[in-house]
Amino acid sequence: MTAPKSLDVVGIGNAIVDVLVQVDDDLLDRFDLTKGTMALVDEQQAERLYGSVGPGLETSGGSAANTLAGIAQLGGRAGFIGRVRDDQLGGIFAHDIRAVGARFDTPAATAGPSTARCLILVTPDAQRTMCTYLGASVGLDPNDLDLNLVAQARVLYLEGYLWDSDEAKRAFIAAAEVARANGAEVALSLSDAFCVERHRDSFQELVDGHVDILFANEMEITSLYKANSFEEAADQVRGRCRVAALTRSEQGSLILNGDGTHRVEPFKLGPLVDTTGAGDLYAAGFLHAYCQGRALVDCGRLGSLCAGQVVTQLGPRPQADLRKLAAQLQPSATQAP
Repeated sequence: MTAPKSLDVVGIGNAIVDVLVQVDDDLLDRFDLTKGTMALVDEQQAERLYGSVGPGLETSGGSAANTLAGIAQLGGRAGFIGRVRDDQLGGIFAHDIRAVGARFDTPAATAGPSTARCLILVTPDAQRTMCTYLGASVGLDPNDLDLNLVAQARVLYLEGYLWDSDEAKRAFIAAAEVARANGAEVALSLSDAFCVERHRDSFQELVDGHVDILFANEMEITSLYKANSFEEAADQVRGRCRVAALTRSEQGSLILNGDGTHRVEPFKLGPLVDTTGAGDLYAAGFLHAYCQGRALVDCGRLGSLCAGQVVTQLGPRPQADLRKLAAQLQPSATQAP
């Protein structure tokens, strides 16, 4: 017998506080950083980078946490599992995600590395380059899991970045097994093209055998299958999971479901300021609509709308009223799958 579904989506990911700073391209060159990617750094490197930039905006982040916060802001029932330390940044993270209405009950660690932080360098072209110190978040293990929370979800949402840690990987698999046993679907975000390169074989196995809903951008899906083009990668992933939602920035998104193909146009809601969180908020809108039984094209449209809003501001947590924004979308005539 499956547990009653009191939550729409429960996500597991790195609990991170973001520090957003606007910089020139010269700084990326000076630190040998590849624009638009995420690099892991140690605490010393993080401090050196932080000392080289101007004032920043501190805001709770983390890819899956941003998605769950977005779902909560849309009025969905969301829970998040992630590890922080009992320090100032840990307190900020916990406060922020609870304040938007998501459940966050993971106890803070009382020893070990400090709460994770990510220095997000935003260049004048609105591209974001991330330098992440994983800190306490990397210690997430099966003992941190609230499996009762997982069992209450209709969808378990997993962050690809977790695959960088063996402990977190075990937690990831344990949660997926509980979700499956309780009739939930499993969604995965590939997170970053470099992350895909590090774990290509195991990600392919995950997609083939454990994932119902896959989220990836153009660079990530192309890397996953070592394809020569986006079209080739889309052909490769078709049929390997129930739904693949593939985002392409200004070209919108492509949603694959069996033999079905749905093209979704992007929403331009204002000047492009910062692409941080665009993929996270696309997943938030998509999953919120999906849990309401909406047609896939409408899931993609709500995802696109949420992404279109977040890129008009600095930071990954929407400052606009997402419920009011979503209410303006008219449903399509397409039937839900």
